Amino acid sequence: MKRIIVPVDFSEHSEYALETAANLASKYGSELIVIHMLELSNAIITAAGEAFNEEATFYLKLAEEKFDAFLDKPYLQSVKVTSIVKHFKVFSELNDVARELDADLIVMGSHGASGMKEVLVGSNTEKVVRHADIPVLVIKHNPILLDFENGVFASDFSDEAIKPFIYAKVIFDQLGAKMHLVYVNSPDGNFKSSMEIDKCISNFLKRAEGDLTSLKNVNIVSDYSVEKGILNFANVIGADIIAVATHGRKGLAHFFEGSISEDLANHSTLPVMTFKI
Repeated sequence: MKRIIVPVDFSEHSEYALETAANLASKYGSELIVIHMLELSNAIITAAGEAFNEEATFYLKLAEEKFDAFLDKPYLQSVKVTSIVKHFKVFSELNDVARELDADLIVMGSHGASGMKEVLVGSNTEKVVRHADIPVLVIKHNPILLDFENGVFASDFSDEAIKPFIYAKVIFDQLGAKMHLVYVNSPDGNFKSSMEIDKCISNFLKRAEGDLTSLKNVNIVSDYSVEKGILNFANVIGADIIAVATHGRKGLAHFFEGSISEDLANHSTLPVMTFKI
C-alpha cells in the first residue's frame, strides 16, 4: 500500500481511524494523506468577491490550526503524513481525490447510524463506501489490538464478486489475516438449495483461482438475513475484520434495494472493509 487516505472531522472516531491508518502505514511503509473536509455553507459559497474570500480564508485558517493540533500524535512521528484541507460539497468527491493521488485504501471512523436517521440521512461513511472505487476500511472503536488474524470475506459467489475477492485476498495477505469465506443462505438473499450453492461456489473458485484449493475455507451458514448471517459467523470464529463487496448503488436503486455493505459499516462493531464491484 503506497498511500492511505484518512478523512477526519476531529472527532473521537476519526482519531480511531487515524491511529489505525498510522499503524498500517508504519507496517507497510505507506504515506498517510489526512484530509479535513471543510464543508462551507451555501451562503458562503454563493457570496461574491471580497466577502467570500475573507470568510472562506477565516474558516480555512481555523481548520488548519485545529488540524495541526489534531495531528500532534506520538504514533504519527515515524510516518510520512501529508495534510490537506479542502472544501467539498459532498463526500463522494473524496473518490476523485483518491484517484488523483493514486491511493490504495481509505480508512474512516464511524459511530454508525440506525432507525430513521439511517434511512433519511445516512452517514458520511456510507457515502464514501457507496462512491469509492478503492477499498474502504471502516473503524468503530479504539484500535487497541491492530493484528488482523482472522478475517471474513462474505460473498454471493457471483461472477461480479471475482475481482473484489482477488483484491481482498491480496489485502488479507498483506494484513497477515486468514481469509474465511462465507455464503449466507437466507430468505432475503435469493435462497438456494444445497446443491445449487455447492455448484455456485465451485464454479466461482475455478474461475477466480483455477482450482478448488480454497474450498476448505468456505463456510455456508443459514440465517434470517445476509447481514445477520455475516455478523453471527464473524462472532463465532472470533474474526478481527469483515470484508464484503459492494455494488455502490446510488439514488433510488440504493433506497429501495439497500446495501449490505453499508448496513455492515453501520451496525458491525468489527472493522469492515468494502470492495467495489
